Amino acid sequence: MPSPLAETLAVLLLIATLGCAIVRPRGLPEAVVAVPAAGLLLVLGVLPLGQAGAEAGSLGPTIGFLAAVLVLANLCDRYGLFEAAGSWMAAGSRGRPVSLLALVFAAASVVTAVLSLDATVVLLTPVVFATVARLHLRTKPHVYACTHLANSASLLLPVSNLTNLLAFGASGLSFARFGATMALPWLAAIGVEWLVLRRFFASDLVGRGDAREVTPLPVPVFVTTVVGLTLAGFFVTSAFNVSPAFAALGGALVLAVPAVVRRRTTLQELAISIDLPFLAFVLALGLVVKAISLHGLGSAVAHLVPGGSGLGSLLVIAVVAAVLANVINNLPAALLLLPAVSGAGAGPVLAVLIGVNTGPNLTYVGSLATLLWRRILIRRGEELPISEFLRLGAITVPPVLVATTLALWISLRVMG
Repeated sequence: MPSPLAETLAVLLLIATLGCAIVRPRGLPEAVVAVPAAGLLLVLGVLPLGQAGAEAGSLGPTIGFLAAVLVLANLCDRYGLFEAAGSWMAAGSRGRPVSLLALVFAAASVVTAVLSLDATVVLLTPVVFATVARLHLRTKPHVYACTHLANSASLLLPVSNLTNLLAFGASGLSFARFGATMALPWLAAIGVEWLVLRRFFASDLVGRGDAREVTPLPVPVFVTTVVGLTLAGFFVTSAFNVSPAFAALGGALVLAVPAVVRRRTTLQELAISIDLPFLAFVLALGLVVKAISLHGLGSAVAHLVPGGSGLGSLLVIAVVAAVLANVINNLPAALLLLPAVSGAGAGPVLAVLIGVNTGPNLTYVGSLATLLWRRILIRRGEELPISEFLRLGAITVPPVLVATTLALWISLRVMG
C-alpha cells in the first residue's frame, strides 16, 4: 500500500478509535474499535509484524504495570482506605468548604502520585461526592479538583501515569532521580491549580456545612503499610533495572490473598478489576500510533520540537505536547513525541511529559482519565456543563504549563 494511503488509513482508524473511547456507544468498551483497527493495519501490511512485535514488547511492561496497579487500587478500596480518607476529610474540614478543598487537593495529589491517576478518578471521586453530600456542601470545586489533579499531579513518579512510564524508559533516569527532578514541577502544578480553582469557584466555597456527628474512621494499617512497602519496592526494582510492575504485582498479591480468604473480594472481582478490555485498548492504540509514525507523521512531529534543553526549548516542547494531547489524546501524543526527543537528554523528555500530563485539563479528549471522570459523573446524573469545563481548562492550563516548565528548568539546573 502506498505510504500516503497507508498513513491516511491509519489516521482515520485512530480518529475512529478515539471517537469510540469518548462516546462509548451503548456502553461498549474502548477496545471494540481499537483492536479491530490494529488488526486491520496488520492484515493490510500497513504495520509490519516485526514492528508490531517490537512495539508490543516495549509497551508490555507499561501494560503489565497498569494491570497490577488497577488491582492494587481496587484492593485498597476493598480494605476501606478510600472510605477512611473520606471520613478524615469530612472531620478535618469541620464543614468549611475551603478546608475540604485543601484536603481533597492533598488526598488527590498523594493518591495520584502513588496509586496513579486512574485511582484518583475511579475511586477517590465517588468518595469526594459522598463526603460533600455528607457535609451538605457544593459539589463542583471538589469534584473538579479530582480530575484536574489526576492529570496535573501525575508528574511526580514514573508510576503515577502511563505516560510517565513511557517517559521514564526514554529519560535514562533512575526511579529516585526521576522523582527528585519532577518534585518541583509537581509542587508548581498543584500550587497553580489551587490558586486558580480557589478563585474560579469562590462563590461555591462560602458558608459552612454540617459537620455534626462526623467521626474519622480508623486508618487501615495493613493496607497502608503494604502500599508504603510497594512504593519502596518501586525504588528498589529501579535500582536493579527491574520493571516497577513487579513491585505493584507483589503489593497486589499481598493484599489479594487475605482479602479473598476473608471474603472481602472474590477471584472473579479481582479478574474484573484488571480490566482486560482497557489493557487491550492501550496496546491496540499503541499499534495504531506506531503505524502512523512509520508512514510519515512521526518525522513530521519531530520537526515541531526544537533541540536543546534551554528554557525556551522546553517551553515549546511542552506546548506542542499539550496541543497534540488535546487533538489525539495524551497517550498517542507521548508515543509520537518521545522518540523525537529521547536522544536529546532527560530535559526534553520530561518537557513532553509536562505537556501530555497537564495539557489534557483543557478538553475531555485530552486524557483517558478525564474520559473516565466524565463517565462517572454521567452515571451519577451529575454531568457538568462542557462550557464550564473548557473555560476552567483555558484558565488553568497555560499558567500550569509555564510554571511547571520553569520549575523543570530550575530542577534540571540544580540536579545537574
